[in-house]
Amino acid sequence: MPRALVTGITGQDGSYLAELLLEKGYDVFGLIRRSSVVTDQRIRHLINHVELLDGDLLDQLSLIKAIQHARPDEVYNLAAQSFVPTSWGQPVLTGEFTALGVTKMLEAVRVADHPIRFYQASSSEMFGKVMEVPQTEHTPFYPRSPYGVAKVYGHWITVNYRESYNMYACSGILFNHESPRRGLEFAPRKIARAVARIKLGKQQEIRLGNLDARRDWGFAGDYVRAMWMMLQPPTPDDYVIATGETHTVSELVELAFRRVGINNWRDYIVIDPALMRPAEVDLLIGDPSKAKEKLGWVPKVTFEGLVNLMVDADLELEAHTPD
Repeated sequence: MPRALVTGITGQDGSYLAELLLEKGYDVFGLIRRSSVVTDQRIRHLINHVELLDGDLLDQLSLIKAIQHARPDEVYNLAAQSFVPTSWGQPVLTGEFTALGVTKMLEAVRVADHPIRFYQASSSEMFGKVMEVPQTEHTPFYPRSPYGVAKVYGHWITVNYRESYNMYACSGILFNHESPRRGLEFAPRKIARAVARIKLGKQQEIRLGNLDARRDWGFAGDYVRAMWMMLQPPTPDDYVIATGETHTVSELVELAFRRVGINNWRDYIVIDPALMRPAEVDLLIGDPSKAKEKLGWVPKVTFEGLVNLMVDADLELEAHTPD
């Protein structure tokens, strides 16, 4: 039975990945930070099926101990400070977790006494001020946030360990991927929840930043399938994972309101300058051709299907949640 260790298992991607690995017959171990606040709501239904280990990306010894205990065949490094706006307020912390934390995890894998395949969660935010459209595995990076800069470090240190130590280490350059499990601080989930609350009479408006920003949005469940597929070939490589389509924030808002039968959606939108990024990333669109050709990966959920999925889930949630 294969064994996998997942950092960031309590997050959106970690929860979907854990489900996928369990379906494929893996023993799944999850690394979690010790905290007085319970943060396992996304994996609560899996608690009896995964083993959770205490550890911290800033504590090298705890990572080595986790590897020694789990003895994984595969390690998926998903943990990070992943909310882009927070990275301006906490740039040093973001660098420690999202950049140096990758090095500590790679080092723990390197010194293990058995071969381990390593996956690093890279990000489309590394492209930032894009040098070409669409973005491929060869597009130069130009990050526009401390988060993006930290992810560039994490990406290149993974390449460096692969080439320096002949490790099976690869990075998935994942474009924006969403789901009903996405944190409320992220725009698509914020919009889905607000639309559901407006439909139910619980809320009157949505405060948003740049409605013209364009993103390549996909479904998180599709993207974790790509993570697993990257660790199966005989040799490691890096892949862009995206839908190849781009949509504006205003398109997302319009679809969400349309799902609940509201057409005059602009009447509910308030543009808040405080929600504008200091350095905006205006257009991200990925070219997933390499993943399609070499891995056979294609997304199954469309953009409209994703928006509908999220709005429906929040409608159900809000209908049973006291205001």
